Amino acid sequence: MSHHYSGPDFGFPRGDPRLDLTDIYAFPSPVREDTSVFVLNVHPSVTLTSLEATTMEPFAPNGLYEIKIDIDGDAIADIAYRVRVTPLPGGAQTATVRRVTGPLAAGTDDGGEIIFVGVPVSTGRDAGVAESDGYRFFAGWRSEPFFFDTLGAVNGLRFTGDDFFVDKNVCSIVLEVPNSALGFQPIHLWGRTLENKNERWLQVERGARPQQAVFLPGEQKEAYLASEPAEDSRFVSTFAHALEHTGGYRPDEAERVARTLLPDIMFYDPTRPASFPENGRSLTDDAADAFMAILTNGKLTGDGVGPHADLLREFPYLGPPHGAQV
Repeated sequence: MSHHYSGPDFGFPRGDPRLDLTDIYAFPSPVREDTSVFVLNVHPSVTLTSLEATTMEPFAPNGLYEIKIDIDGDAIADIAYRVRVTPLPGGAQTATVRRVTGPLAAGTDDGGEIIFVGVPVSTGRDAGVAESDGYRFFAGWRSEPFFFDTLGAVNGLRFTGDDFFVDKNVCSIVLEVPNSALGFQPIHLWGRTLENKNERWLQVERGARPQQAVFLPGEQKEAYLASEPAEDSRFVSTFAHALEHTGGYRPDEAERVARTLLPDIMFYDPTRPASFPENGRSLTDDAADAFMAILTNGKLTGDGVGPHADLLREFPYLGPPHGAQV
């Protein structure tokens, strides 16, 4: 189900929903020429096993949220956008966005050139938007754009067309970026979350293509989420084995398909319309159907669920949050 609930037993990585990376999107701005939109979603509003609400605090103050961009095809970041939040009295938060380039972009720290500082994190229906030097930025609770029959998936892929996420919320980081800031194009990108433990940044989760962690059992999943895309060749055999089991692929075909899924990065050409999995990912692309077709070798091609109706035409493009977060 995308990257939602990627921790053990459909829980959260390190037990913290605020650090659960759920989805990443990349598409040309529908309202501003020569500009791209990156959406990094984290923190599902409910648990899967009990359907209880998660914490109301949007982002982890000891967390770091990153969009990584590779401009030369080696699956190593050349540009990174980093978001940290600062807690305020009364439970409010503000966000700071930094940009870092070159070898430091592949590193693990919270430094970089400040693009935005002190932007209030939104918790209600109104979206607080900041603008600076061609950038636009939003952080806060929004309506979940991902659509999927999750309960059907965990029930042996017996889909009923019931969209688990239609009334759920998620915490969104939306960054609109001038294409001139993306270096050589096209690019590859992915997202990741990190946690500060004892003055060290530790990667909690990373990903670009939806739902890929489903291929990985136990310790392999932990190793995958903590690693870098440039290291993904070591997971090809595990992916291939899963494809043989779920889709009935021949061993050679399973390995070939597994290699098309790794490294776990998203190709994006800002001069072309977004269309997952060929180019970026829009908020209405049915990434779940694309994944199911691969997982089952074409035996299942859809779950009967479609895009949500509350998306906005203007920045930040995701609809206002439902219920508890309003």
